[in-house]
Amino acid sequence: MRLLLVEDTEDVAEAIAARFARSGTAVDCAGTLNAARGFLEVQTYDMIVLDINMPDGSGTELLRGIRGNGHRTPVLMLTAEFGIETRIEALDDGADDYLVKPFDLRELEARVRALVRRDKGEKTRAIAFGPLTFDIAGNSLHMNGVVIDLTRRELALMRVLMSNRGRVIAKERIFDQMFSFDESDVGLNAIEIYVGRVRKKIAGSGVSIRTLRGLGYQLVNDG
Repeated sequence: MRLLLVEDTEDVAEAIAARFARSGTAVDCAGTLNAARGFLEVQTYDMIVLDINMPDGSGTELLRGIRGNGHRTPVLMLTAEFGIETRIEALDDGADDYLVKPFDLRELEARVRALVRRDKGEKTRAIAFGPLTFDIAGNSLHMNGVVIDLTRRELALMRVLMSNRGRVIAKERIFDQMFSFDESDVGLNAIEIYVGRVRKKIAGSGVSIRTLRGLGYQLVNDG
């Protein structure tokens, strides 16, 4: 999953980014609205977490621009204001949810998961494919009920493949879901390495990762 975090308070941004990174989410942090617009011009996101009070304007300005351009990416607003009018304005401008500061990072994670599931049409907290089950909330992969030991990057890869099970996913799209702009030193060939590792760990499950040269990867049920 790729998330854009628009937050100017550095320690808050670092804490949020670190929390999501532990679950394999690629997070791009923008400290201004202009920086966020730059990210949005070149990258598609699964989720946007947007602070209302930014140094170069209100987050609602960016929100209106996103919705005005026809983008339906889920947006969760952060606000230090308790006023009902501020929250109503954000929702009316197209926000999908909001959190009032200070908040528990666990609640932020849960709300983001819920919004992404809703956007992708996933009604439950788990994705099943053959004997494999990906627990979205727990960020874990199970085979016949037994947890498979995967690193956070391997889990991020399986989250993408399980969410698109049966469909061919381009290597570039997988890369975008796993790595942020801050990780520019990572090459595209890293995907091949992670695919190779995961193949070994799910061997014998009846589910495999098929390589389609020039097209990408496909999670298939061999049974």
